[in-house]
Amino acid sequence: MTDHRPLTLMAVHAHPDDEATGTGGVLARYAAEGIRTVLVTCTDGGCGDGPGGVKPGDPGHDPAAVALMRREELEASCGVLKISDLEMLDYADSGMMGWPSNDAPGSFWQTPVEEGAARLAELMRYYRPDVVVTYDENGFYGHPDHIQAHRITMAALEMTELTPKVYWTTMPHSAMRRFGEVMREFSEDMPEPDPAEAAAMAEIGLPDDEITTWVDTTGFSDQKFDALAAHASQGENIFFLKMGKERFGELMGMETFLRVQDPTGAPVPENDLFAGLR
Repeated sequence: MTDHRPLTLMAVHAHPDDEATGTGGVLARYAAEGIRTVLVTCTDGGCGDGPGGVKPGDPGHDPAAVALMRREELEASCGVLKISDLEMLDYADSGMMGWPSNDAPGSFWQTPVEEGAARLAELMRYYRPDVVVTYDENGFYGHPDHIQAHRITMAALEMTELTPKVYWTTMPHSAMRRFGEVMREFSEDMPEPDPAEAAAMAEIGLPDDEITTWVDTTGFSDQKFDALAAHASQGENIFFLKMGKERFGELMGMETFLRVQDPTGAPVPENDLFAGLR
């Protein structure tokens, strides 16, 4: 490379803890390989659980205090994953689809896409990522802040002259089926999902043969587990922590993506986000 810049991966996520769930393995793996890893977290996570598991909207839930606590957890997670640079856009967490917080002024969901994209484009021009990772247009599972992260990322890319490889996180249908089985195994009291819910779950992710990129991060699954565990305040919502490190590594050792922009011509399927770049 002529400009001596380090190869750079930028992951754009919605909330503190999202970095660990879908991309903890690649962030840890590429950091270990000497690649600069940049995490952009769009919201403050204020709609997460408060101390003692108090839920948003319940008495005693203080979004500002939750956001502060989650920032500290995010910084700890970044330390575990050896993330080079953390950038927080600090929009207010919009909560799940249909929550009143969706409509709150200043929430990420209410922010004009152009505004969020302009801020992200500035970061892209500064870091000049070779690879950008975010969610698909449905935010993987329909969360408003994930959808908005997708929108601002794709708009920001259009605002810059950069041509990185671009990926959306996804999950093979075969893995989604395995997750369902494991969740039932670890939650004996879990009710059978109603047919509509089961059908919606079956739509998440992609058929295995449509996934372009399969990155083996088995060697970093302990780091990924520890990064998730750093988000202790949300432990009740992080199902994966219940299964212990060994089982977690078996289930979460492969991270999968859909490649949607590629200036390199690298053939797919590929096993490296930086295929064609080194």
